[in-house]
Amino acid sequence: MRFMSIVTSSQPPAQPTPALMEAMGKLADREIKAGRMVDSGGLLPVATGAQVRIVGDKLSVVDGPFVEAKEMIGGYAIFELRSKEEAVALAVEFMQLHKDHMPGWEGTCEVRAFAGPDGQCGG
Repeated sequence: MRFMSIVTSSQPPAQPTPALMEAMGKLADREIKAGRMVDSGGLLPVATGAQVRIVGDKLSVVDGPFVEAKEMIGGYAIFELRSKEEAVALAVEFMQLHKDHMPGWEGTCEVRAFAGPDGQCGG
């Protein structure tokens, strides 16, 4: 089963500490070597992005930053795992790294399964 972990925070963007970068790198290396991490990445600030919106019957493009956004996606990881429980355990481990290496940072790691061709959980 394929899962995506999405990290969000309502705090102003902060550069990860060198210790956090090193710890995340070790975790990523371990998961890549185990064949479980398919892809991952951090995202550039929202000021560099754009949103394509439909409101009513009008389609528009809005360049960042997005003033109305309450939380920003900072990064993601895609894993090939056996279960949701395994995906949640990895998310807990990842967020613990933030707790240990960036005191005061607050955020969320959302874990979502990819839908298969039939709309069910799969990958």
